[in-house]
Amino acid sequence: MNFGILVFNDVEELDFAGPWEMLTMWSKVAEGPSPCLIVAQNDGPVRCAKGLSINPHVSFADCPPLDFLLVPGGQGTRREVSNPVLLDFVAAQARHAQAMLSVCTGSFVLHAAGLLSGKKATTHWASLDRLRALGDVTVLEERYVQDGSVWTSSGVSAGIDLMLAFIASAAGDEVAGQVQLAAEYYPASVRYGSAELQARGPDYLRPKA
Repeated sequence: MNFGILVFNDVEELDFAGPWEMLTMWSKVAEGPSPCLIVAQNDGPVRCAKGLSINPHVSFADCPPLDFLLVPGGQGTRREVSNPVLLDFVAAQARHAQAMLSVCTGSFVLHAAGLLSGKKATTHWASLDRLRALGDVTVLEERYVQDGSVWTSSGVSAGIDLMLAFIASAAGDEVAGQVQLAAEYYPASVRYGSAELQARGPDYLRPKA
């Protein structure tokens, strides 16, 4: 099975690197999808949001049909939602893919490609109102959301949780557990300061009544 991760200039690094780590660990420890491809519109280097530069494996022109495609977020999504070449690629892959996934503001790319209308979805906490304003998405303030074959997650690090949940759905809890152990992904429960309690923070971070 082919799993692709889309990248573009000003993509948020952890949005794609976190899921990439879980995905390739799945391939290593439990025969997960192979190949795992980083896909970009062109085959040149991609400049990420925090200054990292990466080289994609394939361009749109050379990309095979994908069984799964993940769209990360970052400031670059504000430009890419108006990029007809990228949106056509995403929509074309969705026609035969088993699942489409997004991290952070990658949800806006899925929407612009016609894949989120009438769906439940989430995004980065600072963009929740912007997602609601689209008018045809039921916005849930959760770490990740699955609606049929479409998966979305909240901001940045949430892509790791999204991918582990996706692995559990596709291959079972035991396989997801092998990946989690191999990556030693057991987040500490410590919260620093009180930033998450500010008025705009997502509901899932608030104390339960």
